[in-house]
Amino acid sequence: MKLWQMATAALVIVGGIAPAQAKQGDVLVRLRAIVVAPTDKSDPVKPSFPDGKVAVSDSVMPEVDITYMATNHVGVELIASSTRHEAKGRGSLTGIDPLASTWVLPPTLTLQYHFTPDSNVRPYVGAGVNYSIFYSTKAGDDLEAAVGPTKVKLNDSVGYALQAGVDVDITPKIFVNFDVKYIDMDPKARLNSGGAINTTRFHIDPVVVGIGLGTRF
Repeated sequence: MKLWQMATAALVIVGGIAPAQAKQGDVLVRLRAIVVAPTDKSDPVKPSFPDGKVAVSDSVMPEVDITYMATNHVGVELIASSTRHEAKGRGSLTGIDPLASTWVLPPTLTLQYHFTPDSNVRPYVGAGVNYSIFYSTKAGDDLEAAVGPTKVKLNDSVGYALQAGVDVDITPKIFVNFDVKYIDMDPKARLNSGGAINTTRFHIDPVVVGIGLGTRF
């Protein structure tokens, strides 16, 4: 079933359900499937590859989030997931694929405003902060074939996050969730190839689109 069909079905279902009314003190727990789509920019790889840049692959993973409703309208949400990405060479580095791979753990805290907490359909917007931790970062075989054994390090990144979404009730306790986030994520990369050091900055800045189910406690 396509996403728009699922949304339509959910909206039809909620027509016969009493409002769930998210309230102050409620804890909302959601499990989403997410697509993390980097906006795909980088600085040049200097000094050896001034015309070389890097693109970062998409990733699909589960995500868990918990929202505490501080008031009927205001919630605080903590988002956690971990995704794997590959970096591909562009410009003078085209053909080096993968250049490197990494895992990222990007816990994100947002402050949300829920527009209609007493309705079956509850849209919200949010803004907050993200701290991205990069781990298990490795050079790709193509990179090492080109320049020799290489150690790759990505520094952790701090940035802002923007969010919009909607909860649509299925039952008084269970709801469907649709969510879109933009995360400011700009880690600095360091490549050490036998003592030859190159650096760049990845402007990953992904759009994260999610759909899932939630419940309230």
